[in-house]
This record gives sequence, structure tokens and C-alpha cells, in this order.
Amino acid sequence: MKLGYFTMPLHPVGKDWGRTLAEDREAILLADRLGYEEAFVGEHVTDLAETITSCLIFIATLARDTKRIKLGSGTVNLANRHPAAAAAEIAMVDTLLEGRFILGIGPGGLRSDAEMFGGLDADRNALFLESIEHMIALWTQDPPYRLKGKIWNLTTERTWIPDLGQGAMLKPFQKPHPPIVITAILPASNGIAAAAERGWAPISANFVHPWVIATHWPKYVEGCARAGRQARGEDWRVAKSIFVADDDATVRRMTREPGNPFSHYFRNLQRKAQGGRGNAFFKHVPSLPDAALTDEYLVEQMLISGTVNEVADKVLAYREKVGPFGRLLYCGHDWADAPAMRRSMELMAEEVMPRVNRALGES
Repeated sequence: MKLGYFTMPLHPVGKDWGRTLAEDREAILLADRLGYEEAFVGEHVTDLAETITSCLIFIATLARDTKRIKLGSGTVNLANRHPAAAAAEIAMVDTLLEGRFILGIGPGGLRSDAEMFGGLDADRNALFLESIEHMIALWTQDPPYRLKGKIWNLTTERTWIPDLGQGAMLKPFQKPHPPIVITAILPASNGIAAAAERGWAPISANFVHPWVIATHWPKYVEGCARAGRQARGEDWRVAKSIFVADDDATVRRMTREPGNPFSHYFRNLQRKAQGGRGNAFFKHVPSLPDAALTDEYLVEQMLISGTVNEVADKVLAYREKVGPFGRLLYCGHDWADAPAMRRSMELMAEEVMPRVNRALGES
């Protein structure tokens, strides 16, 4: 199993913006030094807790300071962007990273972003699909462009000057484009199957209950079968909130005290979900009353925590429950206690994952 990193990120409202950006950047630089294979970064525009407003700009700041880690968008929210602008920015970031880029795409799940960009009542999945189809065409076709859609028409026919290069788009470093992944939240999502049929891979979200994640592998297999190829566990990424410590006292302090970063994280997301898809995916059974979604319940159900051996055992048990994912994305949380959070990342890479992989090899 490969180890990666995923951050939304999500910080306390009012925390200094510069500090949150520096903290999120430091976490990925640490992941690079520790040997994490890849790191994905999210984006939102209208949220004071989720403070990376452009994952592409943030990733570009890391291009020269990281050595081998692959960096991915998690995700570029295509329903909120013009496809030509997104295609151009992605091509540049892929070139800056010399191919160390993974393109995570989605329609964008934050309702206030959708309202700001005029898409709250629109079919954002349709926006998303037309956008990526236009982008792939811009990366693979020669100018002048003649792309027609229901939402966007993209053309440079009237302004094309071949010898000057005017009216042409620069291409990504990776040909024909970076590998594409999508995030998966809904149970038994037909979107996973459709993405797999196109050759895209899923990232299963960390903020839904394991019973939801367990429905994702069968849909991925279904989509791969329609495309005539074998589904491989190594292509399935599962994000998970994890905290590892050297002792039980630190685990209790960081995961059970009121206002800890994990309860803050899950409570923030649960309240946002109420306005959209609802609370069912936070529950171990959908019939659980909403009143039972206490901070303690959310942390107990959604977080893997403990000392090294405990976390290794829990990761193996989680994989047994949800399916044969080959990439585990350790999720970033606010560094309310920076030394403890750094130590957790170190223990995950240096002690937990070797134990997990020895156990998988033995089995």
C-alpha cells in the first residue's frame, strides 16, 4: 500500500490566513521529506475555514521546493471556472512540476461557492462534464479551435495567426494530459463507473462513513469492465483522517478534549452537509437520529487514532471492511498542536505503513 496526503484544508475561522497557508505548505514539504508518494490539495472561494482559494496557485508555490512527491488538485472545481482558463493553468502547473502533477477534478461541493458563481440551481455535473471535455479537446486538438457546447463555445477562428502562435493553447507536460482522478462521496455512485470507463481513478472521501466507501470499489470494477480493462486496487485512493502518537495520553488529549481539531473538522463538514445531501453519510446506519451525531460520535466513527500498533491494526481492519484500495491518503488537519501533528505524520510514514505492508505481504 502506498501512502499519500490529502488536505482540504480546514482551519478555525479567524486564524491568521498567512499562518494557515504556511502551515499547509509546511505539511506538504514534510510529507515530501518523509517519502509520501503524493499530496492532493483542495480549494474553495467562499469559506473562511477552508483557506486555499486556488489549489493550482498553491501547488505552483511548491514546485521548486519539493523533490519527488507528486502534487495533485483535490479538486479543481470545474463548475466554477471557465474551461479555457482552467486548461491553461493546469498545463502550466504540469510543466512547472515537469510531470509531477495529478489532475483531480470535480464540480465543486461547497454550496456558497456555487451561489457565488451563479450555479447554485444549475446542473453542476453537466457543467463539470462539458468543461473537462472542452479542456481535453484544447489539449489534444490543433488550433484554431471550434468547440461548441450547451454552456460554453470556445473558438479562436477569427483571431488565428499561425506564424505568431496567436490563438493557440500551450499543452501540458504530460501527454496528452495529466492523469485524471475524481473524488467520490455518494454511495454506489454511477459517477465512479463513468469515470472508470474513461480511464479516470477515484479518490474516496474521508468524511463519509465506511459503509459508503465500501460501495465504491464495485462501481469502479463495473466501469473498468465496461472499458475492457482490469480494475487494479493500486489505482484506488482512499482518504482517511488519522492521528498517531507515541502514547495514549497524547491520543486522548488530541482527539477527545473539547474543540480538538478532529471534532472541529467533522462538525464543520456535517453542518455544511445539512444544507445539501444531509447527514446520512455520517452515520453508521442511516436510521440513526441526527441528535446522536455528537462531536464524540463523529470522531469515534470517522477518525483512526492510537499508538503505532493500534493504528496499523485499524488501517488493516478498515481496508478489510471497505475494499482493496492500494493508496491511503493521510488527511491534513489544523495544526492546533504543531509538534503532535508533525509527529503523527512521521509515525505514519516511518512505523505504521511498514507494519501495514508487512501484514499485507504476509496475508
